[in-house]
Amino acid sequence: MYLRRSPRRFRPGVALLGAAALLVSACSASGGPTGSAGAAEAALAALPRATPSALSPYYGQRLTWRDCGPGFECTTMKAPLDYAKPDAGDVRLAVARKKATGPGERLGSLLVNPGGPGGSAVGYVQQYAGIGYPAEVRARYDMVAVDPRGVARSEPVECLDGREMDTYTQTDVTPDDRRETDQLVASYEKFAEGCAADEPRLLRHVSTVEAARDMDILRAALGDRKLTYVGASYGTFLGATYAGLFPDRVGRLVLDGAMDPSLPARRLNLDQTTGFETAFQSFAKDCVRQTDCPLGASGATPDRVGRNLKAFFEKLDAHPLPTGDPDGRKLGEALATTGVIAAMYDEGAWEQLREALASAMKQNDGAGLLALADSYYERDLDGRYANLMFANAAVNCLDLPAAFSSPEQVRDSLPTFEKASPVFGESLAWATLNCAYWPVRPTGEPHRIEAKGADPIVVVGTTRDPATPYRWARSLADQLSSGRLLTYEGDGHTAYGRGSDCIDSAINTYLLRGTPPPANGKRCS
Repeated sequence: MYLRRSPRRFRPGVALLGAAALLVSACSASGGPTGSAGAAEAALAALPRATPSALSPYYGQRLTWRDCGPGFECTTMKAPLDYAKPDAGDVRLAVARKKATGPGERLGSLLVNPGGPGGSAVGYVQQYAGIGYPAEVRARYDMVAVDPRGVARSEPVECLDGREMDTYTQTDVTPDDRRETDQLVASYEKFAEGCAADEPRLLRHVSTVEAARDMDILRAALGDRKLTYVGASYGTFLGATYAGLFPDRVGRLVLDGAMDPSLPARRLNLDQTTGFETAFQSFAKDCVRQTDCPLGASGATPDRVGRNLKAFFEKLDAHPLPTGDPDGRKLGEALATTGVIAAMYDEGAWEQLREALASAMKQNDGAGLLALADSYYERDLDGRYANLMFANAAVNCLDLPAAFSSPEQVRDSLPTFEKASPVFGESLAWATLNCAYWPVRPTGEPHRIEAKGADPIVVVGTTRDPATPYRWARSLADQLSSGRLLTYEGDGHTAYGRGSDCIDSAINTYLLRGTPPPANGKRCS
């Protein structure tokens, strides 16, 4: 499923829904859109409070820090590859921090995660959080990040080389016939085979539960009695999972752009498809008010704008546009769809999207949309890809059973997805198929997270969030026994640090004073 940080603040990518043209999240092959009632009623059980003796060497490890940039220190932490068999080997995790700058009493460590799964938390703290979080927060907290297992600097999962990824990202995800369907399936199979060939043992141990347990080892190694944490997008699932496993060690947790852990992946993907349609409707209304909107004149309805964009996608499916790319890539439907979706994460990117669409639709120049797609995939100018897409699939396909087990199941669901989004529904439905071919069986299931006994946990939801629909934030806040809902009435993905003084003040007050929003919630605009 698509989960990604705001491109205005930081572009680690982070999780998405799809495959070939988009990133794919796990989904449930056995359940319908709502999944089984039994799975939804199950709750994540807390681990015993006492640390097992076999894990004592990990909890007692001393971290050796080194300089790694202006004001930052880095180290490597060890965690067991398999928590069920701690003597079966280690995984080494990259950690970075920037110490509290003062003045004021130090409040401990503030662990941050930008989402994904697959976004580099180390990159995030060094490029944004450690220098861009509110000065009063950075004054009182050591800003800390750990790349989760399989991500970025922490023994990254690798699947395809740059050329292979170029082919993968251009694969048609709206197959018109059996031949194109077979090509899409083959691309998913090649992707999965590449991941399995790289680190077969690690691929079985990159789940969110294991990453949450790694965070508790880091908490102990840092000397903190409780965990203080800000997680965005997928980072909310990681943080909520930590709370469910270690409710007595929950300090001040902020979960911004929340996921709903009780839903099976097919429902998650369908909800997210609706979320992108909601965001597109907002973009469409804004677009036709601008003089440079290539999708419709003033007064055109969002539905008309959507039909015009869909027609453009279909044209690209038959006749891709030149882009001037040195590697010869053209702009087909897959890359164009990804480029548009990338801009849905932040209303600050709408102007760039209008310009890119105008160049493509009026001047037959696909360079602008290709640039948006490349930023989404974290492809650099030399044709190299970060491991975002690889880690995203590895975690998602392990955390939940696959949404669909065959192309036939996708075709049967197309009307539902296309109703949710006439513009993106077909692409996003096919994008959910990739986990069907994953080489490792899933270890997770949908579950509620209650975290009984935890200190107050702030759950933040944005009403027109494309990637994490607002209903997910309401649901997670209701599930958590100490959940406090903070609502941002606006556009874009996540809310903290995106321009709302009301949101920022509420979160800063909670982090600095421990005062959460009221139990009945708080709304900001």
